[in-house]
Amino acid sequence: QVQLVESGGGLVQAGGSLRLSCAASGNDFSINSMGWYRQAPGNQRDLVARITRGGTTNYVDSVKGRFTISRDNAKNTVYLQMNSLKPEDTAVYYCNAGVVVTSPFRMYDSWGRGTQVTVSS
Repeated sequence: QVQLVESGGGLVQAGGSLRLSCAASGNDFSINSMGWYRQAPGNQRDLVARITRGGTTNYVDSVKGRFTISRDNAKNTVYLQMNSLKPEDTAVYYCNAGVVVTSPFRMYDSWGRGTQVTVSS
């Protein structure tokens, strides 16, 4: 089973920056798209940004121009650079990856445990 481990969360003042990282580990796998989701208390888990293996990205409108998603395929790692943070960005951020195992063949979604991001006003 592929495991995802997030890091980089924390407490920051409004207008500040944080960089999240998520590394996938396991045996005999590859990763298709990777993404970041977030969940604030009382809310559902929503997409923040996704990136394909080829580097095509998409973002939720509320973070466009402030957040940048990137990945290092050799390291099976995805990053989320978050700038100009706002209090409404406060949430637990989860990493997601589309995993492909070749033998035996199967595909599944893997999730990290989440990292807390808190933006104070």
